[in-house]
Amino acid sequence: MNEHCPVGETIRLIGGKYKALILWFLTEGTLRYGELQKKIPEATPKMLTQQLRELEADALIQRTVYPVVPPKVEYSLTALGKSMIPILESMYQWGESYLKERGICPNCAMKKH
Repeated sequence: MNEHCPVGETIRLIGGKYKALILWFLTEGTLRYGELQKKIPEATPKMLTQQLRELEADALIQRTVYPVVPPKVEYSLTALGKSMIPILESMYQWGESYLKERGICPNCAMKKH
């Protein structure tokens, strides 16, 4: 019955532990793996790699490997990934309002665009 649920599919795409954060940081532009690690320090290398692979498999991000030593890998949003920016911005705004209503000052690595 929920096989083709639009909300369920959206959550599947961005609902991983760090997927929304990865997408958010990539809205700033192309980032290397190490830069993403610095922006999401709580993500273990294994988890970050897994989340990046899933986002790539779902065509939300693009992975570019440059044939240099040491290897250089960059991640960027695809057109499909860029189409999620308004959703991510809405999530940020909603979360910011939610925290403020409870007297909590938003304090995270994510900055408003």
